This record gives sequence, structure tokens and C-alpha cells, in this order.
Amino acid sequence: MYVESLKTLAKRILYVTLFYSFCRLLFVRFHYSTFDEINLINFLGGIRFDVSVIIYTNLLIIIGHSIPGGFKYGGPYQKILKLVFFITNSIFLATNFIDLVYFEFTGRRSTFDLITAKGMETEIMGLIPSYVSQYWYVALSFLVFITFFWKFIPNFKTPKTQNTSVKSVYSILGFVLVLGLSLVMGRGGIQEKPLSRIDAVNYSNINTNVIVLNTPFCIMKTLKDKEKLAVLSHFEDDALQEIYTPIKHYNEGKVMTKKNIVIIIAESFGDENISYSTPEVGNTPFLDSLISQSIYFPNGYANGRLSSEALPSILTGVPSIFGESFINSTYAFNDIESLPKILAKQGYESAFFHGAFNGSQNFDHYAKVAGFDAYYGKDEYPTPGHEDGKWGIYDEEFLRFFGEQTGRMSPPFLASIFTISSHMPFVIPNRYKGAFGDSKSLFHESVGYTDYAIKKYFEYAKTQEWYPNTIFVITADHCSMLAKKHNQPPMENYAIPLLIFDPSNDTPEINLKNIQQIDIIPSVLDYLDYPEPFFSFGNSYKNETNLIVNLVNNNYQVMIDNYYFIFDGEKITELYDTTNKLELRNLQHSISDVKKLELEQEIKAFLQTFNNNFINNTVSIKEESK
Repeated sequence: MYVESLKTLAKRILYVTLFYSFCRLLFVRFHYSTFDEINLINFLGGIRFDVSVIIYTNLLIIIGHSIPGGFKYGGPYQKILKLVFFITNSIFLATNFIDLVYFEFTGRRSTFDLITAKGMETEIMGLIPSYVSQYWYVALSFLVFITFFWKFIPNFKTPKTQNTSVKSVYSILGFVLVLGLSLVMGRGGIQEKPLSRIDAVNYSNINTNVIVLNTPFCIMKTLKDKEKLAVLSHFEDDALQEIYTPIKHYNEGKVMTKKNIVIIIAESFGDENISYSTPEVGNTPFLDSLISQSIYFPNGYANGRLSSEALPSILTGVPSIFGESFINSTYAFNDIESLPKILAKQGYESAFFHGAFNGSQNFDHYAKVAGFDAYYGKDEYPTPGHEDGKWGIYDEEFLRFFGEQTGRMSPPFLASIFTISSHMPFVIPNRYKGAFGDSKSLFHESVGYTDYAIKKYFEYAKTQEWYPNTIFVITADHCSMLAKKHNQPPMENYAIPLLIFDPSNDTPEINLKNIQQIDIIPSVLDYLDYPEPFFSFGNSYKNETNLIVNLVNNNYQVMIDNYYFIFDGEKITELYDTTNKLELRNLQHSISDVKKLELEQEIKAFLQTFNNNFINNTVSIKEESK
């Protein structure tokens, strides 16, 4: 009887492993065009990650099958055990189905913060019905999936002949052996360190490691609320300063031009949605017209794939390389020099606007920590009847409110707004249905609507006294679900529009420098001839220094000049020439050792500066040192 119980356990572990593999096949089917190369190793290696999380999430089942005692052979006990097995595994398998959709927006497997909607608790219950309605086929597929899962779960069969002699000795030994084997399988083997997300690179490249991983494993590995940075010691202090310094000082001795600053962050407006860059997909006629009058950066990049990662990058200059959003990290309350704090010393008034529910993604809390004088969300919007029924206030009305409120601020002012209408479920006013060309998708239509809302905002702003003395920065938080497929390099999945528009400047420019969200603060300050030193991980667009960095599945994606490479924390594992982005040239074995070492030193110096300054809370310049 005991042996039969262990056989049933083994069958059930194998059974759920097969369903995890099927989820992997579904994931690849849904996102096939995203991957540049798929092979059998991705799937075979993925089984190791599947088994690891299956063991941990089924510990109760393992104990229930292997614990000594004859009580477990009864019918009621076995029925309860089977039901617990079904419910437990259905819950975790469901998270794989969530990523059939969510991966389109994040470009990575979901983690604990994402799957639990951390920072979005207020609105998530209202959004779930919309998600299910829009992606009904995923919900239906899951119902069919778990129906089959339940129907064929291996059952415990009581042997016709029962040998109970010395069963207590063998059952105790078996229990110990099963728990020991489970421990080994759960940690992924007998290697020194337990299996982690970064180990997926052993079975894939940076583009396909999401195939190897599964969502329950990624959730399990990010259960801790805070991920701590590691102290790095690649260089002595003097050597480090020669390679990289976060202290920027561009305009010593000059007098700052105290123009008003307006920063518009357009939800999901990846570069692929801008008509200027992608005419066959884009739906942004107004932004296209503004680009022709601005300093425009066609090689702009986001520092993350989530809205909660974009805000700190744009307004605080912090790239999302913590392994979690800076807003939710243990370093969120560090004394860091944000744009509002720097400008406050120059007499600027500041305000942040977000038309969603107050508390959405913790933006209201972030605005306070970042030093904004005021926050305006849905609760502060005065006019009823403009709610979209999902997120908050429609972009057109909230942008008008934004313009009116900034007109009440004392110049010089810093005002920033984060739009919402081009966020799933892509709700626009009924009066505009079909008004923005042939609707390729709900998202495509919502992009056209937000572009129109920005146009209406500028029509209003031009009538205001503060307009001529204002610079406008327009960018996106991240790419969208319509991002170009087969992007080479993968950093192109982070491509966003970025422009600086100054009504008083009649000299437009197409600037081909690689630029990222954390470069916005130093670029704005440099543009205005800010004369004081300040702390920033980014660089001005006028500066030749060129380093783009992102963290994806515990690997750093880095661009320095025309080089794109993957850095695992110690060494470069992949290296390409991006001169022709449509046809990357692999340089891993042809580049000189000297140049490769130079690139490694640059990223090591950056990361050492980043980690150690955040750990020591030295991410600002103290007044006495200026």
C-alpha cells in the first residue's frame, strides 16, 4: 500500500510536469514572432525549472502521500488529497495563462509584484472583468485546460492484497528519502546554489530565456518584498572615478535660463506607434508635426517595461535595475536628487498629474517622495461625467485640466502628466469611435485618441501667457503590445519617442545619439544652462558619453556607442555590432580583448557606482560639498 501511494505521487508529479510543458508550448505559440531562435534545448531546460517549482508548490501533496501511517489509504483522505492537488496546481498553472497576455506588455515573465498588482490594488478588481472580456479566448482556454487536468489526474488504487509487515520501518525510511529527494529536486540539483532565474541562460539566449522559465517559478523567486543590491568592489575609488562618475557639472559660471518645464509621459507610446518612425503602424499625426519643430531623438530608449519603472527613470533619473520597481524597493526613500528637488532650489513650483485612481501604482506616494509640491489624480478632478469607467479620467479632459492647473502655478514651474487612455482596456469616448482612421486594434485607436488629446492640450497652451517661456519634453513610459517583432537587438523592444520642444527655438534637430529616460534630467538641466553640480546616473544629450542599460531576467542589456551586449554581472556573454540593426554582427569571438575589456570596465564601473551609492544612501550631493 505504501509503495502504491509513492507510485501515485510520482505519477502526479510527472502529470503536472507535462501540463507545465504544455503551457510552455502555448506561450511560444502566442508569442512566436517575438523570438529570433527557438530550439529543443529551451524546452528540455525548462523542465528543470518546472520540476523545481512543482516540488515546492506541492510539498503538502508530497507529505500527504509519503507520511507514514495507514490513515492515508482511506477513500475520504485520498479524495481530499486529490482535490488539494487539483486546486493548488490549477492556481499556479493559471499564472502561466496570465502571461499569455501580460508578456505582450512587459516582455518578461511576471514576478510576485506584477502578479499581485502591487500598487494597483484600488483599481485591479474593476479591471479584471475588462481583461477577461477582451481576452476571453485565454480565459476559455484555461477553463478547457483545467477541465482536462482534473479529468485525468492519476488516482490512488488500493492493491487487492495488502502486505503490512514491517511497513512502519520502510514507510519511515521512504518518507525520509522522499523528502530528501524533493529537497534536491526543488533546489534544482546538487549544485552549490539553488536554481535561480538567471540560470535560464544555460538553456537559451537573452531573447528566449522567457521560454525556459515559467511564471510560477519567477513568482516564487521574487516572493520577498525587497531585493537587496550587492556591494561591488571591481575598482578602487580613484580608479572608479576615472572610468565613471555620477557627478555632472555642465555650465559652471553661467546664469540659468529659468523656463517653465512641462513633461508629458504618454502611456505605452513606444516608438513603434509613432508615425514618424513606423508609418505603416503609427497613428500620431500631431506628434509627427511636433517632431519636425523639436529636438528629436529617434534612438530613444526606456529604462524598463512597466509604467512604475518609467516614472523614477524620467523624473528621478533612476534606471530600473534593482530587480523590482524603484518605487517598491527598499531604496525608495533614499535621499536622491530628483528633478523637482533640484529645481525647487531655483525657485520652481512643481506638480504631478495622473488621471487614474489616486493610489494607482503608488504614483501619488512616489510624487511626494520625489519632491513634487502637489499631486493631482482622479480625486482632484473637479468635473463629473468624464470618467472612462475603468482607469480614471479621459485624456482629453484631464490634459485640459492639466493645462488649467499649470496656469495657476507660479512661474517658473515644473509640471508633469502621465496619460492613461492608451492603457488596456483602451477605452476612448464613444463620440470618437472610428474617428482615428482604420482601427487596426483598440490600442491603435486609443493611440490616435491620446495623440489628438495632446493636440487639443497644445491648442489651449498656446493661448496662455506661460507658453512662450516653456520647454516641453514628450516621451513614453515603455513600448506597447504592438512592438516590432524580431527586434534586433532586443533593446529595440525598449525604443520610445523622446523630443524636446521649445516654442522660442526655431532650429529643429534630429539628434542620432542613443539616449534613455535617465538622460532626461541632465538634458533638461543642460538645455537651461543649469550651473550647479548635481548627481545623476544619466548624461546630457550634448555630452558624448553614451551608455544605455536595462535589467532583464537578472542579465544587463547594455548599449555603448555601436556595441550592444549582455552582461551577467561578471563578464560579457553576448556582443554585437549595431551599426546595422536589421542585420546584427556577432562580435563575441572577433572583437579584440582590449576593446572587450574596455566595455566590461565601463559597465562594471557604472554598476559599482549605482549599487554602492544606493546601499550607502549617497545618491545626492550634500549642500556643503557643492
